[in-house]
Amino acid sequence: QVQLVESGGGLVQAGGSLRLSCAASGRTSFSAYVMGWFRQAPGKEREFVARIIRRGGITSYTDSVKGRFTISGDNAKSTVYLQMNSLKPEDTAVYYCAAASSVVLGRFDQEYDYWGQGTQVTVSS
Repeated sequence: QVQLVESGGGLVQAGGSLRLSCAASGRTSFSAYVMGWFRQAPGKEREFVARIIRRGGITSYTDSVKGRFTISGDNAKSTVYLQMNSLKPEDTAVYYCAAASSVVLGRFDQEYDYWGQGTQVTVSS
């Protein structure tokens, strides 16, 4: 089994920054092809935020976070990060880390095999 543990969420004022981390552990033979971040706001469906293809570091973002969020990874530590700058109240959500071992686009939640428990991000106005 593979465990993903997120950290770094919290309460921040609009315009502020947070850095989320997601550490993978467990089955040593697991090698994620892509790791991603999704979020779910109250009363809304879970949505794609960003993803990184581990080999090559190719990234993709949803339009609403482009230029503000940066996803990066440390393959040696099996960790992925989400640097969030210029945060807005509409970024408030539970943020989930996910990992997929298959070769997938990585923008849809059904593509992912493993999920973290989520970390709350609250942006006050």
